[in-house]
Amino acid sequence: MNKKEVLTKVNIGLEKIRPFLNSDGGDVKIVELSDDGVLTLEFIGNCSSCSMSNMTFKSGIEENVLKEAPEVKLVQVTNLASS
Repeated sequence: MNKKEVLTKVNIGLEKIRPFLNSDGGDVKIVELSDDGVLTLEFIGNCSSCSMSNMTFKSGIEENVLKEAPEVKLVQVTNLASS
């Protein structure tokens, strides 16, 4: 797995959801992509405390990332708000 190529694809997926996050005063950043395909993200701004962040993660971020970068085996968020 070429991490640079995979991260480029991940960013394409994130750019599809980023305008929605930004409109609510939030965003998401890449923390790490492990050698075994685990992508770790972190919500920033309002997304880090939003009660809807779990739904945003599942229905927007995870879906778009996995579609664009099938090399990613798992997407996780370090600070996902509990519902």
